[in-house]
Amino acid sequence: MAKFTRRTMLAGTAAAAAAAVSPRSIVAPARAAAPPSGKQAPGFYRYKVGIYEITVVTDGARSFPLPDTFVNNAKKDEVNAALEAAHLPKDTMTLVFNPIVINTGSKLIAIDTGYGPAEAAKPNSTHGQYQQNLAAAGIDAKAIDTVIISHYHQDHVDGVVGVDGNPAFPNAEILVPAVEHKFWMDDGEMSRASPGRMEGLFKNNRRVMSGVILKRVATYEWGKEVAPGITAVSTPGHTPGHTSYVIASGSARLFVFSDVTNRPELFVRNPGWHAFFDQIPDMAEQTRRKVLDMLIADKMLVQTFHAPFPALGHMEKDGQSYRFVHAPWSPAV
Repeated sequence: MAKFTRRTMLAGTAAAAAAAVSPRSIVAPARAAAPPSGKQAPGFYRYKVGIYEITVVTDGARSFPLPDTFVNNAKKDEVNAALEAAHLPKDTMTLVFNPIVINTGSKLIAIDTGYGPAEAAKPNSTHGQYQQNLAAAGIDAKAIDTVIISHYHQDHVDGVVGVDGNPAFPNAEILVPAVEHKFWMDDGEMSRASPGRMEGLFKNNRRVMSGVILKRVATYEWGKEVAPGITAVSTPGHTPGHTSYVIASGSARLFVFSDVTNRPELFVRNPGWHAFFDQIPDMAEQTRRKVLDMLIADKMLVQTFHAPFPALGHMEKDGQSYRFVHAPWSPAV
């Protein structure tokens, strides 16, 4: 019996390659049936929670060189090691964005909105794709009844504004966390914002939450049902009013993670790491550990925002750490 080893595999691969280019090869040269398309198919995925239909509608992804301080309390070498352990390229950070739409049977409810079409219109942009993927999924933005915002970071809130400055969801009410809205609309907090990112966030949130958008905004409290079957859960730290959700239909439950962590390969595996965009790092860590333990104890399905699409799965304990395990893809809804 032939013994299969890495050496024999590589030797076979080399032999096949040589045969393909040999002038005496009996293998016909490959002919492309069509030029490569150079672009991805629309990104959406559907599944059921009880009688509710959930559609994950990707906003795309963006990549950038890994900053030295991407994790405030870990060295860049440690972050690179975690990336490589997850088979991700070192020295590069890719953030992915996965908002969802819930069809309750009587209402269409969007949770978070991506960066918005203005980002998609920029040259070579790979994010801001929510609206076009929403249309590809057969969901008309005009049919959205309610938009729920988890927190006021650009990849979650900017998409409420269309490319023309008008509401991207023209018939929807916009529900926002009371604590979050109060913080970003407070002039005193804005005056104390550090230059750079925080100052920019205040200015951006004032831009988004203005005019006709602001007239449609209503605040909600933690622990309350904000829409049928959707309860707001207090998960502060990433921002002061950061919010997650439990979606319940019958006996089925889904936890909408929001930004309790960013990339799970880094911050689920290393819950003590503090991402540079966590506003209150110690609180964010405390929230993260509490939520991870709860999800594991309850064996609850979780929809994450920053895991690879479609970002649906379960959390598991792994020694002193945790890991995110993707749910198997299903061809049926």
